[in-house]
Amino acid sequence: MHTMALAAAGPAGFLNFLQAIKIGITAGAIYALVALGYTLVYGIIELINFAHGDVFMWGTQVTFVLITALGITSTIGGWQLVGVLALLVVAASVFCGVLNVTIERLAYRPLRRAPRLAPLIAAIAVSFILENIAELWRGPGQIAFPNLFPSTALININQTFVVEYRDVFIVVLALVIMFALSRFILGTKLGRAMRATAQDPEAAQLMGVNINTTIALTFLLGGALAGAGAVVFTVSTAGYVWFFTGFQFGLYAFTAAVLGGIGNVNGAVLGGFMIGIVEGLSIAYLPQGSILSTAVVFGVLVLVLVFRPTGFLGAQVPDKA
Repeated sequence: MHTMALAAAGPAGFLNFLQAIKIGITAGAIYALVALGYTLVYGIIELINFAHGDVFMWGTQVTFVLITALGITSTIGGWQLVGVLALLVVAASVFCGVLNVTIERLAYRPLRRAPRLAPLIAAIAVSFILENIAELWRGPGQIAFPNLFPSTALININQTFVVEYRDVFIVVLALVIMFALSRFILGTKLGRAMRATAQDPEAAQLMGVNINTTIALTFLLGGALAGAGAVVFTVSTAGYVWFFTGFQFGLYAFTAAVLGGIGNVNGAVLGGFMIGIVEGLSIAYLPQGSILSTAVVFGVLVLVLVFRPTGFLGAQVPDKA
């Protein structure tokens, strides 16, 4: 909204604007986590892993199974909440990481030297397989998920701008994971192997890098990020689990990766937050914004690709000798 319009609307209008931005930041943090999985895989083997959104969906299913097994049906607090959240993040990240590695080993690795269309079609096929298995297991309907977070707000200004514990959890966890991933890629031997493989797989192999292990590690990290994002999404914003969750969410995360620059880790983070903020502002200020927000998000993507086809930060395209 234009600055003069905000001023004319008064304090209430400004608080509404802040609330829309807060909603956008929290949603964007989750989009960024999942978008990182897309961009990591593309940066290494230039594959758009369309099954990634459904790996995220399975993370929500694992989260629901654990909450059910723990017998939690209502709000919890204190160290119990911290412990449960830590357990959920670790379990979902491990499960989704292993699932992603399994998909790579069975569906993508045999097609690594095939025409580029083959692994893309395989990714779509894997996506449908994961969705159908979840639908057979859980049924076609949405299953309610209990609210874990206390309703006490950290900031509450006139019931208009409200910051809750769940908002802090989303943003802090996402930022910590993003920082840890950045340090891993830039500061560890395995991270250097990933960057070398992305730059020139043949040269990296000649220098002693195990390409298969490096690619498997990339899928493991991407799946783990999807699992962490699934926990945040399920316990903080969704209120349900559903076999089709990964479709639209995966598209949003992929859009975020493309918007920032597919293959660029920082671009995925930037794109995630941009998508979230655009969505939040659209819902707040457009007539029937909850319906039009998706059209606005993809409209922004089209405009960006028209004027900057590689995204805001530019795709990291390997230099070929």
